[in-house]
Amino acid sequence: MTIEPGSAAAELERRRHSPAQRVQHLLHTHPALSPAIILLLTCIAFTLLNDRFAAPAALSLLIQQTAIVAALAIGQTLIILTAGIDLSVGAIAVGSSMLAAMLAAEQGVPAPLALVVGVAAGLVAGSLNGLLVTRVGLPPFIVTLGTLSVFTAVVLIYTGGQSVPGADLPDVLTWTGTTFPLGDFRLTYGVVIVALMYLVVGWALSQTAWGRHVYAVGDDSDAARLAGIRVSRVLFSVYAVAGLIYGLAAWVLIGRAGAASPNAIADANLESITAVVIGGTSLFGGRGGILGTLLGALIVQSFAVGLSLAGVDDQYRLLAVGILVIAAVSVDQWIRRVRA
Repeated sequence: MTIEPGSAAAELERRRHSPAQRVQHLLHTHPALSPAIILLLTCIAFTLLNDRFAAPAALSLLIQQTAIVAALAIGQTLIILTAGIDLSVGAIAVGSSMLAAMLAAEQGVPAPLALVVGVAAGLVAGSLNGLLVTRVGLPPFIVTLGTLSVFTAVVLIYTGGQSVPGADLPDVLTWTGTTFPLGDFRLTYGVVIVALMYLVVGWALSQTAWGRHVYAVGDDSDAARLAGIRVSRVLFSVYAVAGLIYGLAAWVLIGRAGAASPNAIADANLESITAVVIGGTSLFGGRGGILGTLLGALIVQSFAVGLSLAGVDDQYRLLAVGILVIAAVSVDQWIRRVRA
């Protein structure tokens, strides 16, 4: 069939191959491309402002500080990929860390067992979120908003609002904060654990049927159900795995802080969501990945370190991150609109 010049079909064909359309398809195919470009430009800009930003010591600190949010953002990514959201991420991580610390420091439980119980608590908390979403049928926002308050209250009641100092903690719990040299850099074992978590979850999302089901459920749950995917089971597994990840992140948190505090990572919920959104994962589900999330977490921390080295007030970091979040969501909306 010949397309007549100037016809509606010709105009549609022209738009389909327009630069905007090609950019849209490129960003849709490679969600991590946008945050990668932003991170590169951010590093160049801050290095020009202060060359100490690119020094091994500063970059080592940046990576160590990114580890906690980056770990929590893995679980947040899984949930957002299914078109959900988790507002209880910080409360679960803090609860897991406090349970492990209190058992080891005050109850005389062997450190390895206390650690296992703490991580298991994260799994149980995530599973509870999953049950409320899949069995009771409550929206993820409402469920995790409620469990945020419940988990926070339970932690405060259990601990009496008291912290556990590092001097009372066994080496097993603080081991993740131990540093080791890697060339000119100094990293912690917590960073290694987080990197392994990214590799494992990234492989699961890209190479397993479970990962394909996660994307399918987030893209269109009704279509996924008609295709034979057990949507409720997939959703429950996502929340359970996310809780397990939060429990492991709690171990990294104890090592990084050198103590356990019920008031730690107060901004974890917003920071994890921010990392996911800036990393290119769609809040509507079905598109994105954890590579972008890692880049998003690095972007947020780069602004904190870079602006600090440049002598700029921290309020401007919040301003910049807020603008990036709005821009990231706007780009996602644009991609979805052009696809249609």
